[in-house]
Amino acid sequence: MNDDTPRIHLGSLLRGSGDASVSGEVQELHYEQAGKPQTLRFAVPAPYGIDVNPLEGNELWLQGYFEPTLDQECSRCLKPVTVPLDLKLGTLMQYRPAVQEPFLEEADSGEELLIFGNPDLDLSSYLAEMALLSSPLSVLHDPNCKGLCQVCGHDLNEGPCEHSAAVPIEQEHPTELGVPEGSQHAHQNPFAALQGLNLPDE
Repeated sequence: MNDDTPRIHLGSLLRGSGDASVSGEVQELHYEQAGKPQTLRFAVPAPYGIDVNPLEGNELWLQGYFEPTLDQECSRCLKPVTVPLDLKLGTLMQYRPAVQEPFLEEADSGEELLIFGNPDLDLSSYLAEMALLSSPLSVLHDPNCKGLCQVCGHDLNEGPCEHSAAVPIEQEHPTELGVPEGSQHAHQNPFAALQGLNLPDE
């Protein structure tokens, strides 16, 4: 583990002695997802501060802040975008000595519950999940981003390409099917052609 791994020591608190707190900053977080090691890196060191207070029985309350800045891509042109987050933390915790690695589950009340077994608690997975859950699904580097040409991939923010210039401008009044443009019958009653037919009497 890196020296800047966010940890909080809860041994004294679990023995009934006061609260616990930790603060610092992290450049990256190492955690597991679906059994595979993952790394979440930040654009700049991300400050955090966490306090844990005892509740009843084996439950505790975690509160604090986390301010990561994520590296993402513009959803239209793929330019890099930094996304600062200001997260207010508040999570119910439950101590289960048999648990090897901390994990989040949904409590009966519907809120997130942080389960842990080691009093020397590594907060990496918890902070990574909070950051990923709060990150926007898509971002723009500029509200007026024009995106990329769907044919050649040219960045249209830098000017048009041959494909974008060749896109035909849609006619304001498209002609009806089978009627030449400019015909005086362009907007004629579609049933007018039936008027000249000799239909048998009933």
